[in-house]
Amino acid sequence: HMIPLRDENPVRRTPVVTIAIIIACIAVYFLYQAPSGQETIDLGDGRLEAPADLAFAVERAAIPCELVTADPLSRTEFIDTFQRGNETACVDDPTAPEVFPDKLVYLSVLTSIFLHGGIFHLGLNMLFLWIFGNNIEDRMGPIPYAAFYLAGGVAATMAHVLTQPDSTIPLVGASGAIAAVMGAYLIWFPQAPIRTMIMIVIIRDITARWFLGLWFVLQFFTESGSGVAWVAHVGGFLFGAAIALIVRFGRGTRSRITPTDDYWDPTGGAGHGPYRHLFDERRSDLP
Repeated sequence: HMIPLRDENPVRRTPVVTIAIIIACIAVYFLYQAPSGQETIDLGDGRLEAPADLAFAVERAAIPCELVTADPLSRTEFIDTFQRGNETACVDDPTAPEVFPDKLVYLSVLTSIFLHGGIFHLGLNMLFLWIFGNNIEDRMGPIPYAAFYLAGGVAATMAHVLTQPDSTIPLVGASGAIAAVMGAYLIWFPQAPIRTMIMIVIIRDITARWFLGLWFVLQFFTESGSGVAWVAHVGGFLFGAAIALIVRFGRGTRSRITPTDDYWDPTGGAGHGPYRHLFDERRSDLP
């Protein structure tokens, strides 16, 4: 297991969007998402008892089956999934009573990005977002970065849906959108040192190229049945890397979004700091 603690990659401006996303995710989890007890769902022709946190997720999170059929889960699909353990209980039956008939299934693709499955899930995601997101926002600017972040989340969800179209399990978490941020970071800052905790006991600096590359490869070895939507991570990462490459080589955008050369500036444009000597060495290699 590798957990990033910080990166040596200063920014030139306050990452207001990244901070806002972190605050929003924390607020949603603690103020809205973690209800306790049971909830009674009125189905019109009867009532259904379900854990309140599960009902919250089903009502607001993206579910592949719903995105494919364009209809919220039916009572039969809900019972088959969460009481009988059938995670692919998707049946396109428009006559079946829906558990949450007012749910906007396509809007849930965006709301899912701000939901999380637990405190550890939330904390780890926000740590990754803070370490890698502030530099991407610094290079893109707040508005393009916000659009990129949301688009990355959508791309990650679509990758998950393409591989599991019959799934009736809610997809929650900012992991896909954050993976897009990480993909862009790999392209733009491959040499940035990442202070990393390895197996809890070892702490050392690893370049972003190795840290993010290894993280990406490890997604393919995610244990089956772990509940981790690893395909969403892969899809988001590839989306972010692709956008970063397009921006790097695109005409007319490079001068506004990325540096005029591909060399990592460890001073964040400030021209000073503990890694200034690395910046001087890299600049001396320029033709």
